Amino acid sequence: MAKQTFTTGQVLTAAQMTSLQQTAMGGGSTTAKTTSYVLVAADAGTVVAMNAAGSTTITVNTGLFSAGDTVFIQNWGAGVCTVTAGTATVTTHGSLALSQWEGGTLYFTSASAAIFFDISQTSGMTNPMTTTGDIIYSSSGSTPARLGIGSTGQVLTVAGGVPSWATPAGTPTNPAFRAYRNTSVQTLTVNTITKVQLNGEDYDTANCFDSTTNYRFTPNVAGYYQFNGKVYFDNTGTSHRFFAYLYKNGSNYATFDLTNGNPYGSVGGSELIYLNGSTDYVELYAQTSSTTTRTIYFGSDVTSLSGVWIRS
Repeated sequence: MAKQTFTTGQVLTAAQMTSLQQTAMGGGSTTAKTTSYVLVAADAGTVVAMNAAGSTTITVNTGLFSAGDTVFIQNWGAGVCTVTAGTATVTTHGSLALSQWEGGTLYFTSASAAIFFDISQTSGMTNPMTTTGDIIYSSSGSTPARLGIGSTGQVLTVAGGVPSWATPAGTPTNPAFRAYRNTSVQTLTVNTITKVQLNGEDYDTANCFDSTTNYRFTPNVAGYYQFNGKVYFDNTGTSHRFFAYLYKNGSNYATFDLTNGNPYGSVGGSELIYLNGSTDYVELYAQTSSTTTRTIYFGSDVTSLSGVWIRS
């Protein structure tokens, strides 16, 4: 039933009483619309239902309703129906854009102003998340925005009021590796310092060791690294002095040697070396003073180079 004016002593019919009861309970007669619609005074106290496949509007103008009047608006159709302020003012805490099966009450505070009470469960919030672990934050006031999931070990930080993921300050990635001679022996020329071709890896946490071309460790984090190098020589020849070297940036940094009475032997040691985290690198070299050509044994347990970040 539309809003009516009654006179003293007027007797209401059963139909009128039923319609008044429906209106009081938030129902009332329904005016079905299939195209955009401008509210009229007769819509006070009724339900205006939009049923359209495309986008539509319901426009609210001034001078048609009084303070306390209400119009219940529903959207039955697949198209979005938007409650639109014409000459009147319409405010809401929810959304004025109603998807299918959404609705709300338009309550007039004066002839020229109304509040739209959005009762839709999803109005005012469009879910922007796309990936497991995403979070939502407020952008530009009340607009929801997506922050994609961060990487393992990152923490949530805020700059300029906007959240983002970041690696904690002062937390290094702690590069560590262990490489070894993987396949076949490597031949050494007598009294010639030769780079050991470490073509196998047990682990390389930051992917900083080149086991295919240069056989060197070039870390991406600056700091002091503890290195351990070892070379195992074969059992041929008559002179048995062996050398292992840790080279930094192509120059000898530490020398380890062994002289014994055996025709074969293992020589190596450890050293603390500072690397700048960008261009500095470390390699393992070997040498023998044997009177004949010698070879380096292969295998993870015999000839290897390992290193780990200790501190900045």
